[in-house]
Amino acid sequence: MLISNKYGFLFVHIAKTGGTSIRTALTPLMRRDPARWLQSVCSRISGLTGHRLGVKFPRHAKVIAAREMLPGDYFRGLFKFAFVRNPWDLQVSSYHHVQRERPHLVRHLSGFEDFVHWKLEGERPYHYIVDASTEPQVYSLVDLKGHFLVDYIGYYERLSENFREACDRIGLPGNIRLPHRRRAAKRTDYRTYYSDAAAEFVARHYAPDIEAFGYTFG
Repeated sequence: MLISNKYGFLFVHIAKTGGTSIRTALTPLMRRDPARWLQSVCSRISGLTGHRLGVKFPRHAKVIAAREMLPGDYFRGLFKFAFVRNPWDLQVSSYHHVQRERPHLVRHLSGFEDFVHWKLEGERPYHYIVDASTEPQVYSLVDLKGHFLVDYIGYYERLSENFREACDRIGLPGNIRLPHRRRAAKRTDYRTYYSDAAAEFVARHYAPDIEAFGYTFG
């Protein structure tokens, strides 16, 4: 999650939705924010004392955490945005990411479908890289009653276009560009990874995303 006091935005970073590219694009703006240094000091104090101050949030924190910890008027005044991704495609991205970054975690698995079941229903130790994308994405964007707390939801499938729209809504400079998105070298169309049973398994697990964002397997 990124918060800019100077530019008045809050970016909810859902895993595997292009968020790293967005953070990279916005980092120069964050460096120009006078509140950045105060946030850093308060964050350090928070870590040393154990008192949780709402000045810096974990990378993949849910928007409800910001609403609970920030002053109400301040939270409501922020332009809150996030990006989501087709849940079937997201699992393929997750598979290649874990293979690349933490291969020792998946050496015992026989392939993609085994990975999906191991990730989403298997009894295994918690691991941040694996578990950052196990919940439906919509849960990061709503309150306890299911009401959306963000002002804009972009789609990974239209990342550049929707990012520009979000920047325009915030009023950011027009010269901000997303860096090149990293893509697994050997990736093919996500649909080729699935049997009918595996596609249905992911559909059941991510049914809230499919309903909220209109995604289909095709």
